Order: sequence, then C-alpha cells, then structure tokens
Amino acid sequence: MADRLSLAEVNRKLNIGAIEDLDDWAIPIAFIKNENMPNQVNQRPNEDSLQPWRLKERMKTVSVALVLCLNVGVDPPDVIKPHPCARLECWIDPLSMSPQKALEGIGGNLQKQYERWQPRARYKQSLDPTVEDIKKLAVSLRRNAKDERVLFHYNGHGVPRPTVNGEIWVFNKTYTQYIPLSVYDLQSWMWSPSIYVFDCSNAGMIVDSFRQFAEQHEKEYEQLMAQSRGTLPAQMTPAPNFKNCIQLAACGGNQILPMNSELPADLFTSCLTTPIKTALKWYVLQNSRHLVPKITLDLIDKIPGQLSDRRTMLGELNWIFTAITDTVAWNSLPQDVFQRLFRQDLLVASLFRNFLLAERIMRCYDCTPVSSPKLPPTHQHSMWQAWDLALDVCLSQLPAILKGETIYEHSPFFEEQLTAFEVWLSHGSQSKKPEQLPILLQVLLSQVHRLRALQLLGKFLDLGPWAVNLALSVGIFPYVLKLLQSSVKELRPMLIFIWAKILAVDLTHQADLVRDGGHKYFLAALQDPTVPSDQRSLVAFVLARIVWNYSQGQEAALTGSLVSITLEQLQDSDPLLRQWAVIALGKSWENFESARWVGVRDSAHEKLFDLLLDPVPEVRAAALFAIGTFISSVSTRTDHANNIDHGVALKILGTVSQDANVVVRKELVAAFQWVVFAFESSFIQIVCQQIQEEEAAVSLSSLTIDSSSITPMKRSQIRDRVLSTATLGTSPDRLRLLSNGTEFRIPELQLTSSTSLQNLRRTASAHSLNSPSGYLANLQMPFTLSSSGIYHRLWAGLSNLEKDPHPEISNSVRTLCTYIRAKARDQMVSRDVIDASIVRSSSPVLRNPKSGDQVQMERLSPELKGTLVNSKKRKTSVSTLIAEEARPVSISSSEDPNLARPTLETDFIKESCNHFNQPLLEMIDEDKDSMEHYIRDWKFFKNCKIRTGIYEEVRKLSTSRLEEQIFLQKNPYQPTALRFHPYYPWLAVADKSGCSFWDFDTNMRFAYISNQRDARITAADFVNAHDNTLIMLGSDDGSVKIWKENRIINGSFGNESLDKPLLSETTGTSLVTAWQCLPELVPSTRGSGMVLHWDQLRELLIASGDVKIIRLWDANVELKLGDIPTGLDGCVTQISSDRSSGQMILAGFSNGSVGLYDRRKKPQQSQVISWKEHSRWILDSAFLSTSAAGTHIISGSISGEVRIFDVRKSSSVYTLKATSGMTAMTIHPGTDLFACASVNQTVNIYNGRGLVVGCVKFHEGFMGSRISSVASMAFNPYKLQLASGSVDSTIAVFSTGKSIRK
Repeated sequence: MADRLSLAEVNRKLNIGAIEDLDDWAIPIAFIKNENMPNQVNQRPNEDSLQPWRLKERMKTVSVALVLCLNVGVDPPDVIKPHPCARLECWIDPLSMSPQKALEGIGGNLQKQYERWQPRARYKQSLDPTVEDIKKLAVSLRRNAKDERVLFHYNGHGVPRPTVNGEIWVFNKTYTQYIPLSVYDLQSWMWSPSIYVFDCSNAGMIVDSFRQFAEQHEKEYEQLMAQSRGTLPAQMTPAPNFKNCIQLAACGGNQILPMNSELPADLFTSCLTTPIKTALKWYVLQNSRHLVPKITLDLIDKIPGQLSDRRTMLGELNWIFTAITDTVAWNSLPQDVFQRLFRQDLLVASLFRNFLLAERIMRCYDCTPVSSPKLPPTHQHSMWQAWDLALDVCLSQLPAILKGETIYEHSPFFEEQLTAFEVWLSHGSQSKKPEQLPILLQVLLSQVHRLRALQLLGKFLDLGPWAVNLALSVGIFPYVLKLLQSSVKELRPMLIFIWAKILAVDLTHQADLVRDGGHKYFLAALQDPTVPSDQRSLVAFVLARIVWNYSQGQEAALTGSLVSITLEQLQDSDPLLRQWAVIALGKSWENFESARWVGVRDSAHEKLFDLLLDPVPEVRAAALFAIGTFISSVSTRTDHANNIDHGVALKILGTVSQDANVVVRKELVAAFQWVVFAFESSFIQIVCQQIQEEEAAVSLSSLTIDSSSITPMKRSQIRDRVLSTATLGTSPDRLRLLSNGTEFRIPELQLTSSTSLQNLRRTASAHSLNSPSGYLANLQMPFTLSSSGIYHRLWAGLSNLEKDPHPEISNSVRTLCTYIRAKARDQMVSRDVIDASIVRSSSPVLRNPKSGDQVQMERLSPELKGTLVNSKKRKTSVSTLIAEEARPVSISSSEDPNLARPTLETDFIKESCNHFNQPLLEMIDEDKDSMEHYIRDWKFFKNCKIRTGIYEEVRKLSTSRLEEQIFLQKNPYQPTALRFHPYYPWLAVADKSGCSFWDFDTNMRFAYISNQRDARITAADFVNAHDNTLIMLGSDDGSVKIWKENRIINGSFGNESLDKPLLSETTGTSLVTAWQCLPELVPSTRGSGMVLHWDQLRELLIASGDVKIIRLWDANVELKLGDIPTGLDGCVTQISSDRSSGQMILAGFSNGSVGLYDRRKKPQQSQVISWKEHSRWILDSAFLSTSAAGTHIISGSISGEVRIFDVRKSSSVYTLKATSGMTAMTIHPGTDLFACASVNQTVNIYNGRGLVVGCVKFHEGFMGSRISSVASMAFNPYKLQLASGSVDSTIAVFSTGKSIRK
C-alpha cells in the first residue's frame, strides 16, 4: 500500500469532474451528528468504573496524650545497653541535666514537635505515669473528643518490653515497681476512633495484641446484646468499632530498637515528628554522600530558613519531602487506603508520610516499623532516589551559603518532575497511572511553576473522566478551588478548562463553589468581552452545572445577574457558547420562578425564539429545553403568566414541529408537556367538546330513517368509538369512518326522521347547558372564545405530532395525548353518573319555565335535597352537591394507569455534557497508523478505481452489448424504486412494504427494512455511500427516514478483493433519523408520491411529488432551506440537479412539462425556463453528463418520445421516438446512456447518438429468459449495469460480457 499513489494524485491524473474529482476524504458525511447513530461512541463516564474520591466523613484529631515512661537515669532490667549508646530523646540528652528537668524538657519538646503538625489539638502530657494516671487521662480525652480521633503516643524506653499477653509497662506511685497495663483496658478507655504510636522495643507485639483484644471486645458486646435481647441501658457504651483505630509501632514483635550512638534513642519518634532533621542527619551518616563530602552533622543544624518558607533551603526540602512521600504512598497504596490515611485527617496524613521515612531509615538498622492498617514495603521506591538527588543538589550549596559566598539556588526537582509528567502525557496510557500526579498537586503551590502545572493538569484531565477521577482522588480539588481567588489573568484559561472538566464528571462540587463564592469568578469571566468565545463556552457550561438542580446555586446566580449575562451571549458566533448559554439560562430558572420573571423583564423568551431556527441543531434543542423550564417554573398561575405561555406555546409549535432533527423535536415534545400540564383542564375541555360533537355526528350517521325500530347504543359505547379514532383528522373524516351501518340512538334525545345535523347539535348543546353536568363543566373550565381558539390550535398541533415518522417522538406524544383523553373520558363518565343519578331520583321535568336551580332541585334525590336544605346556611351550591354525589363513582388513577400524569424526559442535556468528557484541548484527528485509518484509506482508493473504471467500460461498448443478465430474483412486492450501491454489488429494491437489499454477486438478500407505516415507499437512495453507508427512504405521506443497516460495514481489508464487500454478523436495522419532509403530501395509490434527489457533495436534499412546490433541505444543519413554487400544472414525477454546481434543478411533471429552476434566485423568480413538448407523464429527465458546461437536458415520457433540450433554447434540439409506449426510463448519471422500457416488454439501451447498444427482449429463443412489463429501472452510477423491476415483482440486473449466475 505504501508504494501506490495517493487518492489525490490518482484523481489529478484521471482529471474527472463533479464528485469524481474529489478525494473521498473531502466528501462530507451526512447525518453523523444525530444521537441515534448506531456507531456513535458513548463517552459518558461509567459510574461503576469511577471510584469515589470524596470521603463520606472527614475526621480530625482533637486530643493528644503524650505518655513518656523514661525513668531517666535508670535502665530497664530486660535491656542491656552498650556504651556508648543512643541517648537523645526529642533531641535532648537526658543525662546533661537533672532527671526531672530532662523529663519535663523531653515532654515539652515532643509536644512542640506534634504541634507543628496539629497546632489546634488539645495536648496532655503524662510523664512516668501510673495506671490510674493513664486511665484518668484517656477517659478525659475521649469524653472531650466525643466522636473525633484521639492520639495516644507511648514512649517506653525506660520500662520493660511489652509482654506476650498484650501488656505495656508503667510505674507505681513511688517508682519502685513496674506495673503492667493491659492493652485491653487501654482500648476500653480510649475507645474509637483513636491512633496509637508505640515507640519501644517489641512494639509489633502490641499491634498483634490490639487486634486480638478488639475482636474480644466485639464478641463481648455481641454476647451482651444477645443476653439483653437487643435492648441495652441508655448509659451503655456504643458498639465497639476498632477498625477505625490506627497503630504505628517502631519495630516488629521480636525486634529491639537500634542503639547506635550516632542516632537518637527515639529514632522512630524523630522520624514521625521531625522528619527533615532526621532525614538530613541520616543522610550525612550514610557512606553514599560522595557528592557532598564536606557536609557534617554540625552543618545540618545550620541550614538556613524555616520549614514553612518554601523560598528557603529548609522550606524547599520540606516541600520536596512532602511531594515525594505523597507520591510514594499514592503509587503504592490502594486508593481507599490512601484516601483514609492521607486525605482524611491532617495529623494522620503527616504521621503516615513520616512513617514512610521511618520505614526507610529503620530498615537499615534491622528494624521494620509496623502499622495497622498494614502498608506494603515502600523503602525501595524509585522516588527515594529523587529525594537523595535533591539532597545532593541542595546540600552541595550549603558550605558556600554559610560562608556568604553565594545565595541559595532553588532545586530543579519540580521542573524535572513536570517534564517527566509531560513525557507521560505524550507516551503514557490509562493502564498505568502517572507517577508524578501528586507532585503536580504540590507544584500548584508555587507561583513560579503554577502556570505550567495548570497546563499539564488540564492536558491530563482532557484524557477522560478516569483522569478527572484520578486527579480528584489525589486531592487536587481544594487547590484549584483556592486558585479561583487569584486575579492573575494568565491562569484564567486553564482554570476555566479544569473546572469544566471537573464539573462534567462530578457535580457535587457546585456546593463548594457557591459556599466559597467561586461562581463569581465565572460570572465575571462570562461577561468579560476580552475572553475568547471558546473559553466563554466553558464558562457557560460551568455556570450551568453550578445551578444544576441546586437551589442555592440558582439563588446565587440570580443575585449575580446570570440571566442578563447569558442573554448577552445568545448572538455570539460560537455555537457551543450559544448552546450552553441557553442551557445555563434554562437551568437557572428551572423550578425557580423568581428567575423566570427576571427573564420576562429582559424578554428572554422572545430572544430564545430567534434560536429556534439556529443553523446548529444543538442550539435549537437547547432553546426548547430553556423554554420548557421557562413554562414549568410557574408555581402560581396568573393571567399574565398564562398569556406569555400561550404565545410561547404557539410559537414553538409553529416553528419547530417540522424540524428535520430528531433531538430538536424530542425537546419540543418535552417542552410542550408543560403547556399541557399547565392548562390541563382546558385541554380536557377541548377533548370533551370534540367527543360531544363526534358523538352527535356518529349518532346521526347511524340512524335508520323511517325505521319502525331503532337499535339503541349507550353513550359510553359511542364515546369509546370516538376516542379510538381521536387522531384521524377532521370531523367529516371521522364521520365517514364511523358510519359503518351501525344503528343506535342517544337515550336522552327523541329523534325523528326529519332531524338534521344542525338541530341535533343545537339540541345536544342545549342539553349540555341545562343538565347538571353541563353546568358543572361551565363552572369548572371557563374560558373565553379567544382562549378556546388557542387551545384548539395547540391541541391540533399536538395531535399532528402523533403522526411523527420517528417512533420515539410519536410514542411520547401519544402518551401525552392518551393521558388527556383518559382524563376527558373519566370526567365524562362522572357526568354520565350524575345525569343517571338525577334521572333515577327525580320526577319528570315540568314544562313551565323555572330557574336553573329549581330545575336542578327537582332532579335531585331525596337524600340530596335534605342535604341541600341543611346546607343553605353554608350557601352550598347545587353543583357542589352534585359533584359530591358523583365523586365516589369516579375512576381513580390507581385503577386506570392512563390517568397517572406522565413525565417525558430526554437525554439531550446529559448527552450535551458528554462533550466535555471528550478531548477538547486538541482536535484529535484519526490516527493515521491505526487499522481503521488504513481500512478507510484502502476503501477510498478502491472507490476511486471504481469511479474511473466506467470510462473503460463505455469504450468497450463498441465490441460488446449491455444485455447480459447477471441477476434474476423475485422480490416480495412490485418494486417502486431501484438504487445501485455505487461501490458494491448491492441493489436496494423499495416496494410498498419496505426495502430489500440484494447482493447480485451471490444472489442473496442480505438485509430488509420494514416500512412500519401505511404509506407507500416511492423514493430510495444511498447516503454516504463512499464511507458510512446509510439508506434514505421517502414515502408518499411526506416522511423521509434514514436507516442504518447494521450488517453493512462497507468494505473489507487485507487479502480481500477490491470488489468483495464485508458483511457483519450483527443483524438488524437502526433508524438514524426521520422527519416530515413534505407534510402536504397525502398518501395515495396514484400519483408520483414522494420524489427525492440527494446531493452528497452539498448535503442537499431536494424533495417534491404530488405538490406544487420543490422543497430544499440542508442535511448538514437539518433545516428547510426554502420552497420553490413549480409554476406548472401536474405533480412532479422526477427531479435532479446539475452535477457541477448543484444550483440548477430540473423537474419533470405528470402533464409532460419539464421545468428548469435556479435555486439562487428568489422563489417566485426561480423558474428559468419550461418546455411543454411532451404531452404525457415524464418518466425521467437529467442533465447530460457529456454536455459541455451542462447546457443540454434529456427527458422521456410515457408516450415513448425522448427529447434533448438546450437550456438556451425554448424548444428541443433532438427527438427520438424510442417506442410507441414507454413504461420506464432511466438515464445514466456518468455517461450519455439511457434505457427505455416499452409496453411490448422490451428494454432498449441507447447512447447519446440514439444508437442501440443493448436490448433486452421478452424472450430470446425457446429457453430464453423472460421479463414481465418493466415498472422501474436504474443504472449503476459507476458501472455499466442496469437494474429493472417488473410488475410481477421480478428484479433483474444486466451488464456487459457476463452470463447469468446459476
């Protein structure tokens, strides 16, 4: 493949025109943005794969017990210390002063060392204590700490080692005896949560005993619960939970602390509380310090600076140490353990960082520190080498700095680690997380490296939701939250990007942003005109997430003028900014009426109307979402709110109901449901009125005139028939449908043979007004004539959406309409019950006129009359009592599921968020080294070869004829449209029931698409045939559907031949999109139905048929471009466009006319010329591909005449009498060939000179093939192949030089 020419070079050498001269990589692919596209990859984060990073509860160590059992001057009996040996305790030599003073100094130093890590804790020292002292201390600290953590630090250097029974040692009051203290008792006093530090020999033995005693506590508690049958006294201690207890021990259960005189005696404590000093001194003691031989222990104490000042050597070393230990832990521990130990409690995190150092140092002296929970060995982690290098670099400067010869030069550690992280971004993968990510967090603290760190962090987050979750788990959130307080503009682009990435994955941060005022940062950025549009689109997304179902966020945004700020962005040129500005607007007033009225004052709803015709479907859908939340946000209905919502509903229904984009129409239905719910009673009344009118019409149509007997039918039966046909159109249509000869009458009305429809309607109307049910209806649902007209229009529009060609939309609308009809049925049943109750319990109505209440009183039952008399003082109306009497018999929503209010939801907003989970910083092009790219490149090369091969086939026509049958099969029904796939041996055959796909190389039908509608398919074509093939089907009801056949992969790769396609084992079809292309069309068995022409290069769909217009659709934006009036009589039978510019449209008509139109002109002036030389139905017409500058047109009619026209002349320039009667005609789009099928069952193929180059007759010889009368034909656009479809459902393919395949 590498040695062949590129597609562009091939095309340049062949010098072919129109779409053929384009590289297939440059040909657009239509309908790829639709959300129903089967091949679209869902990039939403998988919630199961994302581990929670936010801790359910944060904990704080509030109390610290420092227990020192030193007994200075007296060594324990079980330890023999060498001379010299380690003496320093908290960096104090206890032998250098009196024992008591030394003990107090050591205790004070230890407290100061701990206070550096947790200065706000409550510290209590217990120096050489007794058992009672410890009990009193522990109980007191636990009581004050409540549910917070308590630290117990035990230094047992002056007492014997712990026992195997789980005991540590303390003193008696006179210091004459060592007293054992059971860890079991210590657990009872300290309870949980607690942390224990044991600095003594055999300390690991305490950890083992602690675990055993914890289990014993839990068993005893369970036994106590069982004995008390689950009830314990109120003063009973809560259940033990020692899993929250942490232990740090200096060595294993059989190990003794190191006694090297160069080390402190409390080496473990020194590592935990003074890690930098300990690490530096240990570094000097090592033999590996060849780079800095002049450094001594005395110089270590003279290192300038403070630990908290990162600008100094000591502060930077502390900063580097924190970054390294965090990195070691994050790369070594499971995420849940890391979160618990290094992110839950500041003091615990510091101790465990330092514990990693203790493990590294003490292992050199045959001691292995022990912890619970147990940590994996980390002393040989590669990051410790980076620590050693940092010490070498820094300490090498120390002698010169102390002499004043130079100033401190900062370590390159962080720069080098950022570079390493950048390398990982270029070559790393998700399978191995980046080692330097915790260091990146620490670098954010530095102003020098902050911008670069943010840029690298943004690139990392751009890798996907997994990267965002990983960054959050390492603790990045509080850092980027604090950076929002920065006013440095250079940081703003990356901060905006990072927050967009975070909020796309984790919405819980909205509370933190609002609490800290972070939303103000984004409000200011959105209204800053100097911020580029692409960044403001990210800001709009962040603001939308802040107010996303969060009332505090909505209130804060309203205070910050979010509504007015977002309205200013609606006219921006960036579609993503428009989309998310609108979504933020819709989310800001969702269920928040105050924001809605702020929007009303700014005419927000009117400004959204302009976006309903936006060229980007996502913006249109977002506008409908915002309008939907605008309507649903009203909690208290007023005339002002109703008038606004009436106008909004009419506007969106009239503008968007015919939108070609499925997502937009889904949002229309979702928004319109709030109109239905807001004015539910009015819509119910509309349906009730329709039912009453149709009941009357049905009863009249079913009466038998002059009949001695009338078969009665109950009103409920009439109503069921009416409701079952509620979507059939106008009342006359329903009337014709329902008049099936059934005879019935309405019991309340006595009809004679002279009763007219007008009298019937007047009687029914009068009856409804005089009856209690009619009175109730007028009381409960009053509206003026004008508002009634609005609801009629809205209901009619909603009913039309029930016929939407996309099943998801039609089903959603049907659910909504079924709910309203069910409510109407329930209400009318209740009225019938009231009427029946009154008729049963009342005397005949008197003829003398009475008031309405008097008439109703006579209809009431005796019980109800008594209730009415007793209620006069309460002024209870008759209608109220009637309703109360009828209420028990009404159908409840629990009995009828249709009475439960439905909720229609879409995934548009959630899917829109998916955009921010995909790479945004760089446009990720297709990997040119990937197998997918090679397959497509090979396929495009094959396409080019096929396109250019037709010219060689045309040249061979001089020695061969196009009449050899290569395929013959029986289709299920008579074909109505035939289409060849341009690049594969596939033939699409459309008929009344669907579309079949035949492989004429293998004589196999490999796919079938069902029509799923009563309409007749009259047009078919392949879309994106060069790459991702879709099938377009047009029906005579005006609908167009785009299908994906899942078995079509569009090619093979490797050792396959160029002509052999690849079929997937995945079966079935997927509906990509569907819309009403020509709603004016009426299904009919006669006429041309839907006529389509697809222009792949311009993504233009031209549609016409049994209408007086030619409609243009832009498939890229999925909007109607406009209508061109035909200006000629008859329906359009054929339509095409010129291949060079696509501006000229050619149409043939049923009356024989041929019209040429220029779509660049105004619609009324678009007709360039028309020819009326044909007298009958035009079968086909097209621009001659061999014509210079596309000035010649060919057309043929049923009469058998084929004419060629010059667009510059008013009459034809050539006429061919092909046959006396023609049944079908097709013109080859790439050559001058055309085929004509005659009534005598012969197909002739002609060239541009009128010479016959092929002939297919009814039969040839005794055993020859036979064909029936041809109804449709089609040429393969890039091969000399002709397909024919006959009235007997036979389909055949003819070619040159091939014989029929058996």
